[in-house]
Amino acid sequence: MGSPIQDKNSQVSFLKQRLNMFLDVLEAIEPEDTDLDDIDRLIEMIDDLESKCREFNNRDI
Repeated sequence: MGSPIQDKNSQVSFLKQRLNMFLDVLEAIEPEDTDLDDIDRLIEMIDDLESKCREFNNRDI
């Protein structure tokens, strides 16, 4: 695992990258072919983003 991201600009950049990855995955999904595992993965990605936001919010900078 890498070193913690400490400065706010890097944290925002990281979150933007993760959000863009989520949007790319969302756009690539074909509704007709989507199954429960796909939905679970999307929820997991959102949960990870939320967790990272909380982590960054709680860091003292």
